Amino acid sequence: QVQVVESGGGLVQAGGSLRLSCEASGVTFTINAIGWYRQAPGNQRELVAAISSGGNTNYADSVKGRFTISRDNAKNTVYLQMNSLKPEDTAVYYCKVDSSWYSYPFWGQGTQVTVSS
Repeated sequence: QVQVVESGGGLVQAGGSLRLSCEASGVTFTINAIGWYRQAPGNQRELVAAISSGGNTNYADSVKGRFTISRDNAKNTVYLQMNSLKPEDTAVYYCKVDSSWYSYPFWGQGTQVTVSS
């Protein structure tokens, strides 16, 4: 199994920054892609950014140029640096881990990000 723990959420004013962390444990050598998703009240969960085991990244159009995803394989941790935050970025942010050993992903419990105007 893979355990996933997110941290780093909080309350910030518009234009501010936050860095989220996603730490994986367990059979981490089986981990492939890791992604950050978010879900605002009344909305579906959506992909924010993802990074492959090889370091390839992709971003939602709404966050391109503002958010950066990075990966520290030695620490089994993925970061999401969020700059120039907007009120519409307010959501619960979840980390999703894909493992080559399992047909289903592993999710963290989520961390709340609130951006005030």
